[in-house]
Amino acid sequence: MNKRLISYILGWVMLIEGAAMQLSTVVGLMYREWHFMKYFVYVGTGLAVLGALLVIKKPKSNVMYLKDGFAATAMSWLVLSLGGCLPLWISKTIPHFIDALFETISGFTTTGATILVEIEHLPRCMLFWRSFSHFLGGMGVVVFLLAIIPRLGGSQNINLMKAESTGPSVSKSMPKLRNYAALLYGIYGGLTLLECVLLLFGGMNLFDAVTTSFSTAGTGGFMVYNDSMARFSPYLQTVVAVFMMLFGVNFYVYILILSKRFKQAMKNEELWMYVGITLLITGVIAADLFLHRTYGENLFQAIHQSFFYITSVESSTGMAITDVNRWPELSKALVLIATCIGACAGSTGGGFKVSRFMILLKGVRKEFTLILHPRTVQTVKMDSKRVTHEVSRSVSVYFVIYMAIVIVTTILISLNGFDYTTSLSSVLATLNNTGPGMNIVGSTGNYAGFSVFSKIVFCFNMLAGRLELYPFLLIFIPTAWRKN
Repeated sequence: MNKRLISYILGWVMLIEGAAMQLSTVVGLMYREWHFMKYFVYVGTGLAVLGALLVIKKPKSNVMYLKDGFAATAMSWLVLSLGGCLPLWISKTIPHFIDALFETISGFTTTGATILVEIEHLPRCMLFWRSFSHFLGGMGVVVFLLAIIPRLGGSQNINLMKAESTGPSVSKSMPKLRNYAALLYGIYGGLTLLECVLLLFGGMNLFDAVTTSFSTAGTGGFMVYNDSMARFSPYLQTVVAVFMMLFGVNFYVYILILSKRFKQAMKNEELWMYVGITLLITGVIAADLFLHRTYGENLFQAIHQSFFYITSVESSTGMAITDVNRWPELSKALVLIATCIGACAGSTGGGFKVSRFMILLKGVRKEFTLILHPRTVQTVKMDSKRVTHEVSRSVSVYFVIYMAIVIVTTILISLNGFDYTTSLSSVLATLNNTGPGMNIVGSTGNYAGFSVFSKIVFCFNMLAGRLELYPFLLIFIPTAWRKN
């Protein structure tokens, strides 16, 4: 394990977080929140000093193996979360440390689960920091490091990208990793800016437009109002719904479009499966809501409510415009299915990922075909390319670990004594980085009533889910810390 290089990376994470906090200081100045803004100055300065001490001496070796990349990424997210919660905790905005840590991890992992009951009572600078944490965590802090630090831009550090990128695999054919990371952030920032402009055009004020755009871009869901997006016009809700869906698309598709490789972009199987699942579930729920007269005889309202919430949960954003607990049972079941499937690999969204879902389905089809025709040669393909045995095996193992975490953490959360739907949906919502579940943790609920132990379990789920399980679980294995 290249511990010196890992420390160097952690130092840069502290420096970046310390600098990022000063945006909240500026917001505090704008709204004259003198008492609260000072905490961002204090904590930001402390992080910058600690970070400078770690980066002042460059590591002798720049070589990073896969386990180094995984450990560096997992530790970066822990440091980011611990540092990010300090302004909320020290200022007594959130008095209890575990609550502040939960809220911050939820922000950086773009989960959007909250323990806050009265969100609107928070100072603007604190509300801004919550939403901005989504933006920082959406594309990934390590990807940002690769984009700005030349020393980390070498091809050997593809392992850093692997550790933080979402989906079953990251291509090794990235000769200019630093340029690739910069391009990702360029697209990410451009889409965020476009959404902000469209929200302003629809009459949303600047603060709301900026924070909403940050939350949508990171597919996080933190809003500055208790009713999330419910108070806004159908135009604004539709803009947000469309962008939630766009941020759930694999960013490599956007790179292909910018490179004018339109045919290749349009042949992306995962993209069409993602769109198909979204439209199919939206249509079924809209019909279910209309037949049950959940919104009277207003078919448009049924479609609008269904499309908004399915794009919200499938992209793992978690914004809401209604109380989903009022929906029929079929609709609620489909919401949980969409929560688990999630967004595309290589997006800012969470969940199991559409690509993994497709590889599993194709693997099942292959096995049945071999049973019927043992002599045939069967291969699993994605985008007309053969999926290697290593990737198929990795997806299968991922599924087993995923289900094991769901089972174990559901049992642990059940110790609270809440109903089974609340326990299971809260686990699925945190592990898939969606935020809202059902019943107590539904679209109008929160996680305030859970015990300290349960909140720690949820923190584990959120970090494990955001880092695609392996990197976060690796740091708990003692042998991983031995020298290479």
